Amino acid sequence: MLKEFKKFAVRGNMLDLAVGVIIGGAFNSLVKSLVDNIIMPILSLVVGKIDFSNWFIALDGKHYGTIAQAQKAGAATVNFGVFISGLINFVIMAFVVFLIVKGMNALYKTKEEPKAPTTKKCPYCKSEIAIEATRCPHCTSELKEN
Repeated sequence: MLKEFKKFAVRGNMLDLAVGVIIGGAFNSLVKSLVDNIIMPILSLVVGKIDFSNWFIALDGKHYGTIAQAQKAGAATVNFGVFISGLINFVIMAFVVFLIVKGMNALYKTKEEPKAPTTKKCPYCKSEIAIEATRCPHCTSELKEN
């Protein structure tokens, strides 16, 4: 059983997955930092210094200044501002991943050479015929060599 587990754990796909998860976690923290420290302050400047992190509804009907105050008082809260921040993080992360994949595809794109034609048109009946044909199978015309 130990040998089977070792064989499973060191497979190429398993290691690739582990590397992908680690890089994904690092990428997530990088994008979160980009959103929290650069994009959200600029967005708040444009829309009037809005702090999304403190947008919430206290379900006990009372008004609290911050989520921390509401939670300290033991009130249940719906933190839709935190959700908006997460949504913005997701959109930015998806867009950055799109740009990276698009760039990688452009980098590794190989130009395919056009294939040699395998058919030609009969000059008499305009049917598609094999390029090596000396007589048209449709109209039986004898074809001249070009």
